[in-house]
Amino acid sequence: MLNQLLFTLCLFGLTFSATAQEITKLELVPNKTVAFAGTLENGVIMEDLSWAWNSSVACFPETQASKFRGRHVMYLVDIPRYSELEITVVPTDKSANYSLYAYQAGQITEDNLVPNLSSCIRCEADHKWDRNYVNRTQDHTRTVKNILAINNPYQALIVVVGPEGAEEGEFQLQIAMKSR
Repeated sequence: MLNQLLFTLCLFGLTFSATAQEITKLELVPNKTVAFAGTLENGVIMEDLSWAWNSSVACFPETQASKFRGRHVMYLVDIPRYSELEITVVPTDKSANYSLYAYQAGQITEDNLVPNLSSCIRCEADHKWDRNYVNRTQDHTRTVKNILAINNPYQALIVVVGPEGAEEGEFQLQIAMKSR
């Protein structure tokens, strides 16, 4: 009961547990793109990233862990039935090297909140590439797609990650929701 109460408080922007994780609940608008201002100061360092390369999560490989060692700024959204999200982070500083990941579950609770995540329905990530690709380019923005709900509604946790050692930095989070 206490864990549920603490998580409920967290959803309203308050802090829970000794890890001082904060989650901001965002409201989306069907068939619109909404933008939210964010800052790395609201994030927390996550020492254990092993959940990400667990085969039941498969968010990003361990070889890319260094790109996710900064502050994790967390947002919670509801995904209604027959909806799909496209999420983009745009750093204010075009030289900033942010990463982005999002995962979905039936309901995000303390039991499936990173770093306690043991499995999820889907997890997608975007980070700076290690090499160039033919006919593709990458700028300072990061985008994840395919966060969706078909017959059942879901929740998604969206996380903007700053580079290791960055304590401050502003960004805009843009979320487009396509619904039928």
